[in-house]
Amino acid sequence: MSEKGTRSSDPLRPSDHIDGDDRVTSPALGFVGWLRWGWRQLTSMRTALVLLLILAIAAIPGSIFPQRMADPNGVTQWKADNPDLFPILDALQMFDVYLSAWFSAVYLLLFLSLIGCVIPRIKHHATALRSRPPRTPIRLKRLDDHREAVRSVPEGADAAAAAEKAVDIAQSQLRALRYRVERYDDKRGFSVSAERGYARETGNLLFHLALLGVLVTVGVGGGFAYTGQRVMTEGETFVNTLLDYSSMNKGRYVADGALAPYAMTLDSFDVTYVPWGESAQGQAGDFSANVTVREPGGEPRQESVRVNHPLDVRGDKVYLLGNGYAPTITVRNAEGEVAFHGPVPFLPQNNATMTSLGVVKITDGMPEQLGMVGFFYPTAAALETGALTSVYPALVNPTLTLNVYSGDLGIDDGTPRSVYVLDPTDMTQLTGGDTGVDSIELTPGQTQELPGGLGSVTFEDESPEGATDASQSVRRYVSLQVHHDASAVWVLVFAVLAVVGLLLALFVPRRRMWVKAVVVDGAVHLEYAALARGEDPTLAAAVKDLAEGHERLLDADGGTTAASAPDASENPRK
Repeated sequence: MSEKGTRSSDPLRPSDHIDGDDRVTSPALGFVGWLRWGWRQLTSMRTALVLLLILAIAAIPGSIFPQRMADPNGVTQWKADNPDLFPILDALQMFDVYLSAWFSAVYLLLFLSLIGCVIPRIKHHATALRSRPPRTPIRLKRLDDHREAVRSVPEGADAAAAAEKAVDIAQSQLRALRYRVERYDDKRGFSVSAERGYARETGNLLFHLALLGVLVTVGVGGGFAYTGQRVMTEGETFVNTLLDYSSMNKGRYVADGALAPYAMTLDSFDVTYVPWGESAQGQAGDFSANVTVREPGGEPRQESVRVNHPLDVRGDKVYLLGNGYAPTITVRNAEGEVAFHGPVPFLPQNNATMTSLGVVKITDGMPEQLGMVGFFYPTAAALETGALTSVYPALVNPTLTLNVYSGDLGIDDGTPRSVYVLDPTDMTQLTGGDTGVDSIELTPGQTQELPGGLGSVTFEDESPEGATDASQSVRRYVSLQVHHDASAVWVLVFAVLAVVGLLLALFVPRRRMWVKAVVVDGAVHLEYAALARGEDPTLAAAVKDLAEGHERLLDADGGTTAASAPDASENPRK
C-alpha cells in the first residue's frame, strides 16, 4: 500500500493533519488585509524601538557635517575645501539633515508607530483601572510564592467568625499597603484579593506619551524658531531685524515682523590670558562681551554675554560663539579721498596666539577694484626665515601685513561671495609672493603707499588719548548667535515626564496578593500567596512580610491563637 493510502486509513491521523495530504492554504489577504497587516507591523513596540534607533543613527551626520541652519559659514568653508565631494553630499541633504526628506520620513513613521502603540494600551489600561482584582484561586498552593499558618480558636468561640475577622484584618492591612482589594467570600471560606502596581503601566504610558510630546514639540516648534548670527565690533550697535543679521535661518512659520524689537550695542570685550612666562602662558580665561540692551519703553541696561552663559532678551537667547581682532583700516586713492574705512574682522587661525587672517574688498573709489589679504599678529615676532608670527594672543606688538590684488572681485555678476574669502582668479597680485614687491607691513598709526601710485593704506590706532601701551590699539569683535525657540521649555517638561515615567516603569512592581481563611477541624487555616506580573525578585519577601505582619495583627486582636508559625519553606512545586 502506498504511503498516501496508509495515512488516509490511519484512524489516529485525520486527513487534514499537518502530515496529511490535504494542503492548508492561507486565504488571499487582499488590499485591505495587507493594509491591516502593515499597520499592525508599524504599530508594534518592536517597530517603534527599531525606528527610534534608526532616528538616532540618522542624526549622526548632523554632528559630522556642518548644518546650514546652525553653521552656514561652516558649510561654505566645507564646500571650498571639498569641491568634488560637496555636490554629492549636498544632494543627499547631509548639510540639512534635520530638514531632509529621509530624516522627516523616519521621524513621521516613529510618530505614527508610537501613536498606534500608545492609544490601544491607554484603552486597555483604563479598562484595567476600572476592573476588580481577580477572584482568589481555589488552590493557592500551586503558586510558587505561598505560605500557610494555622490559628486555634478559643473554646466556645465561633470559628467561622474568627476566620472572617482574620480576612477583615488582612483586608485592612493590604489596603494600608496601597493595594486595591476585593472580598471573595463563599461557602468554602473567606478570602481577599489584592492588586497593586498599576503605576508601572501608567509610567510606561507616560514615557511614550512624553516621547510623543517631544516629537510634536520639536516638529511644530521648529517652524516657529529662528537662529541668526551677527559679527559685532566694539562700539557697533545691532538691531534685531532680518536686515541686520549676517546670516539667518528661520522656521517656515516665522513672519518677517515676528522678531522681538530691541537693540544691542557691544561696549567692550574682556578676556584674560595667562601672563607671559607662566605655565600655560597665553591660555584664555574668562570671556565677557559687555553690551547695552535697549528695549521699547524701557531704560538701557548693562548686560554681559559669556561662554555657556547666554543673555536672555525678550525670549531670545544670545550666545557668544567666537571672538577676534578687527583692525581699523583706511584706504585712500591717489587724490587722497577715502575709498574704504572701517574695522575688518580677522579670523583667528591659531587660538593659542591669535594669528588671524582677514580680507579687505574695495569696490568703488579706485581705478580698479582692489582686494587685500592680510595677517594680523597681536604680538609679532620674526622667525629665523624672516617671516612673522604671533607669540602671544594679547596686544603687545600688534602688526598687520597685507598683500594687494587688483582686478575683478567677482561680485558684479550677482554670485554670492564670502566676505572672508578673496578669489584672485581674475586679479593681479601687486605685492608679496612672486611680485618682487614686499608685502605691506603696518603697526597701529602707520600709513604706507600702495604700489603703482594707487593711493595709501593706514592701520588706524584706536588707543584712547594718553595711552602708553598697545593693549587698546585694536578693536575686538565677537560672533553672536541669537536663537529663539519657545518650544524649548516644553521639550524640557516632556523630557522630565519621560524620565519620571521610565523610573515608574522600571521600579514599581506589579503584583497580586491573596489571603484566604478556611475553617478546618475547628481551627482557622490561613494561606498567603502572590503572583508577579513580570519580573519581581522581591515577591517572596513581600509574602513573608505580609504573613508576619498579619500574624502580629491577629495576636494584637486576640481572636485567635497561633497554633503554628507561618511556613517559611518554599513551595515543593517550585
